[in-house]
Amino acid sequence: MATIEEMKRIASQVRRDIVRMVHAVNSGHPGGSLGCTEFFVALYFNVLNHNKNFSMDAKGEDVFFLSNGHICPVWYSVLAHSGYFDKKELGTFRKLNSRLQGHPTTHEHLPGIRAASGSLGQGMSMAIGTALTKKLNKDSSLVYTLHGDGEFQEGQIWEALMFAPHNKVDNLICTIDYNNAQIDGSCDDVLAHGDLKLKIESFGWDVLEVREGNNIERVLAALKEAKSRTGKGKPVFIIMHTLMGYGVDFMQGGHKWHGVAPNDAQLAVALGQLEETLGDY
Repeated sequence: MATIEEMKRIASQVRRDIVRMVHAVNSGHPGGSLGCTEFFVALYFNVLNHNKNFSMDAKGEDVFFLSNGHICPVWYSVLAHSGYFDKKELGTFRKLNSRLQGHPTTHEHLPGIRAASGSLGQGMSMAIGTALTKKLNKDSSLVYTLHGDGEFQEGQIWEALMFAPHNKVDNLICTIDYNNAQIDGSCDDVLAHGDLKLKIESFGWDVLEVREGNNIERVLAALKEAKSRTGKGKPVFIIMHTLMGYGVDFMQGGHKWHGVAPNDAQLAVALGQLEETLGDY
């Protein structure tokens, strides 16, 4: 397991990868990717029981589903630095015939990816099915998901939120990236969630909240606490408050950088704020 200082160094490199990847093809989603970097680094380098010798069946290991697949640049970077594939492949992001498309896919057999997630709202349902399968197979491993807050305007999410507690899917940990920013504006303006914590608790989930979702110590503590609450009859949910674009000052906050790539001058500024710690691809 990586130390806090090691994870901070990894996070800086991951952020460099993100802005370089989307800049290179003038396409992609840097805002949410930057905002969720601490989550991915803490999960993959400290919490998740996973194996870089990848197999689709995941017997005896934890499974992660990225439901809001458009923030795949952060996932691709973390998978590469975890040893799933050579980090040089990050340079093929969104290019023709690349395994690293703008949303995760499975037909090109990219190690670490078990489900396509281009359409929002489906990840929790897939995770529940996987978690139930693990129970049937007497596999004590856990299933994790990450969701966008805009995604919680999808009806399928709320069906899944009802289904999991009713069926005591207590080997499941779902996290929402609660940055209150989606492609068309703030979530409050587009379709407000109201008291999300109260709503999810009322469905029967065990809910934690982490106010500093860009503080790796806080995120790690929340993931470990969530893990300790599994196996007790309820699925576990983490509300993780983050800043979209975190780590690059002109991208932070708001929805502007949801799906906009930096130009040459902006890339130079961004890279000037992010330390190269593991070597650029």
